[in-house]
Amino acid sequence: MKDCNCGYCVGGEPLAKFGIKICDLSVSQLILFKEQSKRGRVIVAYKDHVSEIVNISDEERNAFFADVNRAAKAIHKVFKPDKLNYGAYGDTGCHLHMHLCPKYAGGDEWGGTFTMNPQKVYLTDEEYAQMIEDIKAAL
Repeated sequence: MKDCNCGYCVGGEPLAKFGIKICDLSVSQLILFKEQSKRGRVIVAYKDHVSEIVNISDEERNAFFADVNRAAKAIHKVFKPDKLNYGAYGDTGCHLHMHLCPKYAGGDEWGGTFTMNPQKVYLTDEEYAQMIEDIKAAL
């Protein structure tokens, strides 16, 4: 099931407002979050437009968390954060997804939860492309 108003479902311009698709995983897609004040921040979005984790089977849930784990390992390998925050909210975009937000000791917001979209750091197309290449290589 897809929702024609959802960036995760339709991609294109709705997705480009906040992210860049890196690749498909087993039951989800991996997206680079454009706002990079937490270098290496990504989103793992479930393949179908469901709002809650209780809306999928146990098997699909396990596969989704395996995708989250795979992405987390790649983020640790490439960016070497001191901590990785995992956020699953969906209050404004009711599509099952999880933010993986790297945190660095002594850095911005260290010791607290991350800001959803601080609107501080955006990169060049070349910098995004290099990050995507590095993450893909680490998957």
